[in-house]
Amino acid sequence: MPTRREWLGTVGALGLRGLGLPVAGLPSAIAQEPVEPISFVHAGIIDAWRAYGDRLSFGRDQTLALVDDGCDLALPEWSTPVDGVPKVLVSYDSVSDDDDPRHEGKGYHGSTIGVPSSLNHKGRRGVAWNNQVAVIRALECCHCHVRDSVSLAKGLAWIVKHHRQHRITTVNLAPVDDLAHGEPVPTGIDAPLKQLRDLGIWVSAPTGNHDFRDGISWPACQPFCFAIGAVKPVSPTPAAEAEVVYLDRHRKVDLVVPAAATSSSNALVCGGAMLLREAIEIRKFDWKPWGNTLPEAQLAIFQKTGVPVHDPGTGLTFRRLDLKAALDVVWQ
Repeated sequence: MPTRREWLGTVGALGLRGLGLPVAGLPSAIAQEPVEPISFVHAGIIDAWRAYGDRLSFGRDQTLALVDDGCDLALPEWSTPVDGVPKVLVSYDSVSDDDDPRHEGKGYHGSTIGVPSSLNHKGRRGVAWNNQVAVIRALECCHCHVRDSVSLAKGLAWIVKHHRQHRITTVNLAPVDDLAHGEPVPTGIDAPLKQLRDLGIWVSAPTGNHDFRDGISWPACQPFCFAIGAVKPVSPTPAAEAEVVYLDRHRKVDLVVPAAATSSSNALVCGGAMLLREAIEIRKFDWKPWGNTLPEAQLAIFQKTGVPVHDPGTGLTFRRLDLKAALDVVWQ
């Protein structure tokens, strides 16, 4: 049996084949390299690709709004059209009130945060690789402060105003303030967050990447934003370690996803939310028994089908994303 380090090296070199998942076992349309192979297997994403590869479009006609610290739109992964369709559909800078979201000052994070959910470049794919993205620069740096709520609220309000025009169904609210909030912090973002929830648009944010157990980062701590934490990604082998919840966790966490950082966890579930939404629409699934709004129903499905993971450090049991199991509920 290979050691974990040897196994990780094999996966990094061979992708799906390193996971023991032959490319031939997947529909030809998705026989590509997942951007995070270990996490994709652990979270049931590869199983979902395999089971629903001929039934889902994997994000077509949906747009994911990436609300972060800007993006270098000249990077090939964002500037290269796929089958004639631009990956970046629209951009907006709510700090400068223009359409140029390039990084300024300390900004860096937004150029890569869309990769786990949305990449479709040179054979590497994110969860909902056929989607488009709306890049919203809403602050200088993803490591933020509540004073950034003014420009963040403006960016969220822009999404409320333009969501129909640009088919925005999902929002990755990427910033973290790196503090432990056990309760919500009232700011100007709360009103547009509620509007987005009422419009049926999924909004989630990472909990933070410390070891906080008495709270999570803002804006994930807000009531109309789902808080996404993390479990350590583990290999699908007989010798795999038990699942471990880590980084910032608290009773306010709504779902955990395997990833090296909670920003990646959140990016993965944003892609998963787009696939679940597509399945709900295709199947005309009655989601109303699951929640008062579509996003609340989506979260309830993810939680109901998620794998329970107990965290001895907090005494809490969290639910870990299993995307295929969630899709199975809708497709039954």
